[in-house]
Amino acid sequence: MEIIIDATNQTLGRLATKIATTLRGKHLASFEPNQMPGIIVKITNYDKIRFTGQKLRQKEYYHYSGYHSGLKTRKLGELWISRPTEVIRMSVYRMLPKNKMRDKLIKNLKFA
Repeated sequence: MEIIIDATNQTLGRLATKIATTLRGKHLASFEPNQMPGIIVKITNYDKIRFTGQKLRQKEYYHYSGYHSGLKTRKLGELWISRPTEVIRMSVYRMLPKNKMRDKLIKNLKFA
């Protein structure tokens, strides 16, 4: 099953929750938390997402390399210019359950 979601004029967080619940199959009557539903979600017009407030200037994403002084930060605005699909993928990935199925579920997220 393939579901197409139009991201035009939607905020990032509300769109990510919609994608995460659809990927898990929670909208189906036959939902089971330990089963893979096999739903592929395609996102269209992802470059037209809107951000509320000052998130583009203030929100920061962190990455730690594991070494001393290895914490790197990037602003949402910088990351959005370089890789907008990665911003959406990270927000959906962090909303999925933290177990073995998370890596398998995020592979069903496609960008058109």
